[in-house]
Amino acid sequence: MSATQMTRPPQTLYVTIRRDELRQLKDERDQLQQEVLRLRASVAAAEARGCERVHSAP
Repeated sequence: MSATQMTRPPQTLYVTIRRDELRQLKDERDQLQQEVLRLRASVAAAEARGCERVHSAP
């Protein structure tokens, strides 16, 4: 039996979530997105400083 014969079609999973739980998840997502933006800016600044050091080296 091949692997394609053994696979099953995807199943739909239904869940119930309360409005307060959804709001909390959205708030956490927003906080994580802000953290990602902050970290990206930090990395970009560090890379820029690294490039400046390379260019200013004697």
